[in-house]
Amino acid sequence: MVQAQKVLLFIVLIIVAVLVLPPLTKASDEAHAELDTFNNHSKSNKLSPQMVSDITVHGFLLWTSMGFLMPVGILVIRMMNTEQSGKRLKIMFYTHATLQILSVLLVTAGAVLSIRMFENTFNNNHQRLGLALYGVVWLQTLVGFFRPKRGNRRRSLWFLVHWSLGTAVSLLGIINVYTGLLAYQKRSSKSINFWTTIFTVEVLLIAFLYLFQDKWNYIKKQGVVLGDAPVQPTNQEMNFAAKPISPHRGPSRKLMVYSSH
Repeated sequence: MVQAQKVLLFIVLIIVAVLVLPPLTKASDEAHAELDTFNNHSKSNKLSPQMVSDITVHGFLLWTSMGFLMPVGILVIRMMNTEQSGKRLKIMFYTHATLQILSVLLVTAGAVLSIRMFENTFNNNHQRLGLALYGVVWLQTLVGFFRPKRGNRRRSLWFLVHWSLGTAVSLLGIINVYTGLLAYQKRSSKSINFWTTIFTVEVLLIAFLYLFQDKWNYIKKQGVVLGDAPVQPTNQEMNFAAKPISPHRGPSRKLMVYSSH
């Protein structure tokens, strides 16, 4: 029954992506005519207003999905490792799933817009990497829907595949946002310093939170966060306190030697 529900949900997701998202990116005949004119005069770097609008929408969709929703979804699922409350664990899991589904839908919308409106010759890194990402994103989604129950022998293999695909998609997605900004700068001759700085700050913040989670429990144990909690001595401190001082070492030994003469 659970597997049937997962299959049904996955089919619904595909139907939404195929039937609902393409109309959102439907262009007028005039826009297609402008695109053909631009392609026939590729020597000119000037972009039409319609092309600039399409590129902006495409960039926003991919930035939001690959550069924000997917990494945040990974942060949420990572927080589950230190959570004990069953209710909170359930909330975190469904938050993770919701963020990932939204990310997939936005990626699909960006892909549809790219296919319909742009000249995809796949002669640059941004287009080639983007094509690979579209396939891996949907593969990751398919793997996520068919999650074995805990205790199943296939659970460990599933986790390894799911984690590997998710990490790869997030890292490559972030890289492709940068390559997309560079491609836009090359085509439009416009500065991308502002957007590159904003995205870099966002990535660094997410990376900091990702690494900080490993130290959160350690900081609490040190009494830094919970001021009323007693500070536990480290193993090195305990061993030093328990180690007896030998009378035949250090200054005491020298004193005994002098007194014997």
